[in-house]
Amino acid sequence: MQIYWTKINKIIDETPEVKTYLLDCPEDFKWEEGSHTHFALEGFNAGDKPNRGLIRHMSISTLPHENSIGITTRIREQCSEFKTILRNLKVGNEVAIFKTHSNIPLKREGKNVYLLSSGVGLATFRPLVLDYFERADNVNQIHSLNIDSSNDFLFANIFKSDPDKKFTSQFVDNRKDYYEEVKNLAKDQDGHFYVVGSDEFLVQNIKVLREQGIKPEQIMLDKREQQLPEFLSFDLN
Repeated sequence: MQIYWTKINKIIDETPEVKTYLLDCPEDFKWEEGSHTHFALEGFNAGDKPNRGLIRHMSISTLPHENSIGITTRIREQCSEFKTILRNLKVGNEVAIFKTHSNIPLKREGKNVYLLSSGVGLATFRPLVLDYFERADNVNQIHSLNIDSSNDFLFANIFKSDPDKKFTSQFVDNRKDYYEEVKNLAKDQDGHFYVVGSDEFLVQNIKVLREQGIKPEQIMLDKREQQLPEFLSFDLN
């Protein structure tokens, strides 16, 4: 396993609680849209065993041509040791990235794509949307639905509806409206549904989609292949 140590080159305050850390790209580091990586803080591998408290599984919120690896995360006032250390890091500090993989590249099969997310889950979808804007081949249109009660919407310059690009962005601030809208979107029985959020959020979305007749193979999750059955084997009975 190759561990890449790299420096923070910029820190962006996206909203009062969300920051993006832009990292220098190591020479042979490669990724694609929909990728996640293991993001680790200094000292994580100092002992006999890795200190898992200093490692997090994070989505990469940038595309390679942006020349920085973007890690976007919410840091609340009361937070974990990991987030507390992260909040205090400055430009020039070193972090580690390793085990990078993409579970949810953009499917180009001439269908409608629906991006379902909660809050900072939009960070996972940002590269997919940018990739689509640059090359819309074999994607009919994209609709993003995000639930966020803060009203500090992420990446507002990207997640805004654009009829010319066949892109719709929708924000709701409560679960009832959110799941009603998911049911509405699921009337498209042929679409691809990407879901990003907590495990509880995934389970609830899958339940709603499956009850509306959406098949497991139409639902894309940011999970390893061996983890998919435990989420997608929802019993309709």
